[in-house]
Amino acid sequence: MLLDSNTVIYSVQHEYANLRHFLAQHPFSVSAITYLEVLGYPELIPEEQEKFEKLFSKIQVLPISEQVIKKAVQLRRQRKLKGERRIADFIIAATALVHGLTLVTHNVKDFEWIEELSILDPFSIKES
Repeated sequence: MLLDSNTVIYSVQHEYANLRHFLAQHPFSVSAITYLEVLGYPELIPEEQEKFEKLFSKIQVLPISEQVIKKAVQLRRQRKLKGERRIADFIIAATALVHGLTLVTHNVKDFEWIEELSILDPFSIKES
């Protein structure tokens, strides 16, 4: 599984224990762009930074390889979207596709147009 940036952010927030429980049961990784987005947030406070750094130290951060960039370019050419956030979405989706991973995101609408992408909203999972 590949975690989208929003899933990483939710995972360290106190009120999302169910998400942490779900993630503890599955192997997962993140794109290098998620690492950049999360730790590069200008208003990140030291306590949050420490939590994120601890999380990133325990998981695989997948690089933005040439293969990922080529796939992101293909996706970008299929969809007219604006803003730097959209470029990050293309890279995250391409990373999941190149590595054959399910994208774990709460922002399903941002990615559902990509037919070949497997998407999972962790907040839609019912506790058993």
